[in-house]
Amino acid sequence: MLNIKLVSWALGLWGAVTFVVCVLYGLVTPQTLHMHAFLEQVLPAFKWLTWWGFLLGLAESFLYGVYAGIVFVPIYNWLARCFRPDEIEARIGD
Repeated sequence: MLNIKLVSWALGLWGAVTFVVCVLYGLVTPQTLHMHAFLEQVLPAFKWLTWWGFLLGLAESFLYGVYAGIVFVPIYNWLARCFRPDEIEARIGD
């Protein structure tokens, strides 16, 4: 069984770190290789190379990760109960 709080935080932080890596990549590569067009399409109200845009993109990336965890964990736990009930009962008994 997965812990929804732990997985949501982990995915949120992963999304935020990935966003920072994408921005840094955009700062050190030529214009033709930038990800800013993609980021502006995926993240609502994001604007490239503004402090407001960076902070908003960071928050949105974190929240997308949290959302993924909130949706994924209950589905995973439900499927785990359906397909492996013996293993779960053995862990609860320990």
